[in-house]
Amino acid sequence: MATDGTKIIDGDTANDTYWGIMDLYDSEAASEMILNEYPLEQPDYFDAFDNEIYVTSCGLAYWEIGLMTSKRIEYIEHIISKNACVDEWTKLSEKEGKSRKSVLTRFLNKIKKENTKIRKPKKYRKISNFIFNENDILSFKLKDNSYRSLICMKIDQYRGNCNYWFVPTMYKSFEKPTEKSITKEMILGRTVGSGYDKETTRKEQPGIEIIWDYVGGNPKFFFGFVIDAVEHKDLLKFKDSFERIGSVNIIDGLKKTGSFGYSVNFERFEERYDDLDKQISIFGYKKYPIEIMITK
Repeated sequence: MATDGTKIIDGDTANDTYWGIMDLYDSEAASEMILNEYPLEQPDYFDAFDNEIYVTSCGLAYWEIGLMTSKRIEYIEHIISKNACVDEWTKLSEKEGKSRKSVLTRFLNKIKKENTKIRKPKKYRKISNFIFNENDILSFKLKDNSYRSLICMKIDQYRGNCNYWFVPTMYKSFEKPTEKSITKEMILGRTVGSGYDKETTRKEQPGIEIIWDYVGGNPKFFFGFVIDAVEHKDLLKFKDSFERIGSVNIIDGLKKTGSFGYSVNFERFEERYDDLDKQISIFGYKKYPIEIMITK
């Protein structure tokens, strides 16, 4: 089961579907485009369980933005009547099965009624005055006065949230780092197996051959960095703990996520960097030379 719970929007498939539709809607895409991009009927792409997840999350979005029709309600009812999710969750526990059944009953009652308050497209404010910029190299001190360093790999803005993607370097010294010293350092990343042939994988992630060449052999995988994200509003509270010491131009195609976590305060950073080797061992992170990732 590719979901986390029994609610309509609960898990990857449901969230990807619902928010995919809402992103188009908020971008003021035409109804025809939304219906083409997220058609209610997609039986060839899902098993019965995931199809119900897709159809119900799609149906909720349709109803909220005024695209529900009696014919679409009939199709949603038909999919739900197969009991794919109820049966699957009941195998886990009677309580889970009953929960999904109750959720679906409320859901059907809701979408059968006319929505008199159609959701309006939302305009999300984007941050323009950044605390740090992409590719900035930052240094900071731990309690023992030793220095550590990270790179602001990317600034991601989505639906009103602005997150700074920080990637740890392996720098550790009582001497303050410099831009030059960091470019000679190692940075943390992970590989993810690719189901595509090499040429397709290369097209999907330009620059990946740099990592392939580094590991040697005949590899076929995608690459992503170990990301420690901080939201703009949280970073404002402890931004003075960091000092910008330079910048490095990492190849854009390599700026993908291999591992993703959040920090909300500087104490979290101190804990993470105080014993970085232990985290590398536990989570299987790998070290890669920064200098091979720099644009010429």
